[in-house]
Amino acid sequence: MNDCHPGAFPRFVLDPSDLRVPPAAPGQSIALFGGSFNPPHSGHRNVALAGLTRLGVDQVWWMVTPGNPLKANDNLAPLAERIAATRRFADHPRMVVTACEATIGTRYTADAIAYLKRRYPAVHFIWLMGADNLAQLNRWLKWRDIVRQVPVAVVDRPGASPSVLAAPAPSAYAYARIPESRARALARAKPPAWVYLHVPLDPNSSTLLRAKSAH
Repeated sequence: MNDCHPGAFPRFVLDPSDLRVPPAAPGQSIALFGGSFNPPHSGHRNVALAGLTRLGVDQVWWMVTPGNPLKANDNLAPLAERIAATRRFADHPRMVVTACEATIGTRYTADAIAYLKRRYPAVHFIWLMGADNLAQLNRWLKWRDIVRQVPVAVVDRPGASPSVLAAPAPSAYAYARIPESRARALARAKPPAWVYLHVPLDPNSSTLLRAKSAH
């Protein structure tokens, strides 16, 4: 399977290894950081680094989705292009870039998490997300299954805090929120459990970058 730009010579070729589920060892803690990454930017890296440093996980998996069910995909760059771009921001020995959702056969986070938990029952997974996505989490398919399957870490994003905490999903699970001081214990917490991490904010967004590139 190839994703490439028009023309005689493709710029990006999707390697079969990009579609494989990354290896994981029993007892590891892994933060799953999913998104379209269309394009990826320093704000995404800010979230991933917060996962490594504040949660103390062994790895962060950047899960580049084939397509976001909540967004129009007309302007979605080819998967191979987004993977290549994401690797530039995930340049860290404990960060892994994968498009394994394409192999799993789903675009839905709840299904991908269920698959990974079945494949690696002794791994401690966390769902890692920016606070801008927390505001619309209740619109995701089977979003309550996400919260019930794995702990969730939310990293602050510009314009999100504190109003995002009044959104339907965080309001429904307000009782399961743990203090930031216990963030490193999140991976082994019994879900539902979630933490909101305050970090220095990065103003970049994929929407803004696409708008700039269009001019």
